[in-house]
Amino acid sequence: MTRPHRSRPGSRSGGPRRTGPAPRGIQGDGHELASRLHGLDGASYGAYKGLAGRWSMDGFELEIRKVQSDPFAPPSRLRVTVPATTANLPGDLHRTPERARALGGFLLRALRSALRGTPVTVDAGGQEVLDRSAIRIGRAGTGDGDGAGDGDGSVTVELGAPFPGHGRRIAGHAAARTLAGDLPDAVHQALTWANADRDAAVEFVETVEDSCALRAALPGAGLVAFVADDAVLPRASGVDDRPLRDGVPFASPESLRVTLDVPNRGAVPGMGVPTGVTLIVGGGYHGKSTLLRALETGVYDHVPGDGRELVVARRDAVSVRAEDERSVQRVDVRAFVSGLPSGKPTADFSTESASGSTSQAASTMEALESGADVLLIDEDTSATNVMIRDARMRELIEAEPLVPFVDRVRPLHRGDGVSTVLVMGGSGDYLDRADTVVLLQDYRVSDITARARDVAGLAPEGSDPEFPGFGARAFDPRSVDPEVRGRRKITARGRGRLTFGGDDIDLSAVSQLADPSQTTGVGLALAHLDLDGVTLAEALDRLEADLGRGGAAAIAHGSLSDFAVPRRHEVAAAVNRLRAARVTGHRTNGQH
Repeated sequence: MTRPHRSRPGSRSGGPRRTGPAPRGIQGDGHELASRLHGLDGASYGAYKGLAGRWSMDGFELEIRKVQSDPFAPPSRLRVTVPATTANLPGDLHRTPERARALGGFLLRALRSALRGTPVTVDAGGQEVLDRSAIRIGRAGTGDGDGAGDGDGSVTVELGAPFPGHGRRIAGHAAARTLAGDLPDAVHQALTWANADRDAAVEFVETVEDSCALRAALPGAGLVAFVADDAVLPRASGVDDRPLRDGVPFASPESLRVTLDVPNRGAVPGMGVPTGVTLIVGGGYHGKSTLLRALETGVYDHVPGDGRELVVARRDAVSVRAEDERSVQRVDVRAFVSGLPSGKPTADFSTESASGSTSQAASTMEALESGADVLLIDEDTSATNVMIRDARMRELIEAEPLVPFVDRVRPLHRGDGVSTVLVMGGSGDYLDRADTVVLLQDYRVSDITARARDVAGLAPEGSDPEFPGFGARAFDPRSVDPEVRGRRKITARGRGRLTFGGDDIDLSAVSQLADPSQTTGVGLALAHLDLDGVTLAEALDRLEADLGRGGAAAIAHGSLSDFAVPRRHEVAAAVNRLRAARVTGHRTNGQH
């Protein structure tokens, strides 16, 4: 028995009505869609394809963009466009790009909730609030030219829906319940201001705006990161990124407490992480890595209630770690590898299977090449021999090609302006290089910089070798190609693996990727990247400029996949792990 058509909130009658002919290009209204689906019940599955096109629903438009080929294929793709007159969203909530992104994040999550229990899916994301292709406010479509908007304040959402079948026969009644019943109900419930949780929407937008303001304030305050008092950093579990219930609220030490002003909450007190070299020390399981992880994710904004809403890091902070067996393509690793017994040049180093130390050296240089201004490093995910080399080992072994990071960390900041935040619990070698030392004990932070000076002193100026120049590489554009036999192939396999053309790119060690949709975004950005005649860094600059002008639409190029916009650094990481990529030349320190 089919569910009767229900009245929509704010509608003038019990369902959509159309008295004249359908507008040009429109298949029909909601009643006609339901009738067609009922009539198709039991027909061959391929008959679903006749439904492709636009349907005028009650107060919004539904476009069936792509129909799956059979019940086992990826879900069909839908687009819902709610005109501004129906959505009626307050203009103040989307008057800036940051507010529009936040409002979009709120609406996606509201729609996901409204669709719960139905087969329709929407890419709403997790704890991070990213620019997603799944929604546009005031600008319909995803850059493929076939979207239809209704001016400023319209809402366009991309959806997935598996069209039901009995074997290879259409389950028309079930499809009608979903497309002509459940979906319109959810749209009106979630995407119209009349039915929205208005206080929650305002809180969501203002939270993201305040986070953006904190991040923008960091350089002027001489900080690389900020952790607000009362933030909750521990997560529920390793597979649940929500805050730990009864987690210890963060309290900043008095000596590092700063207050930053934001548009909505006003003055926000918390711990400022200053530029330079910051060491996070403490015993095992006391919260060192948890704090560093919060800084890693602080490059993104978070949803209200996440606990890290007001924990931010500079946009160009990059996590670096060891990564056994990754490929390295002609990277200048002289800073950390002074010479190899094999005689391989370390200014132009390549390998198909790097060791832990050479992989971390390469990843560090690649991060600098992509524009990192803060390095985030945890000893637990690092190669010991590229991080430290104590005095006894230096005395015992003279022919050591590795130059430990401890010798480079201060010159890197003083010469190149790159700060470093390190978690270090097992070695004191960095104490005399650190500008700031914080202790984590039972998830509580104290500033022990003075005690560190008493223990280790401060290494004299000039005691560390100057950081050598690092290269800017150019890649052959033909080697970064997603096409296989004339068809573009870009598929995320979870968060940590990307199929790009004929290659699988292992991104499992790229810890700042937020979710699989952002991994898809990396693939699309990689396909968009214009490497012709420029260095990788210059190509990334162009990518950022395109994204700044067009948002997610800039890299969609007709893709129907859901994706989130990535940072330049994760795109660079994908280039650097693409085994087919070929480096054609170098420039040193950005010079020809």
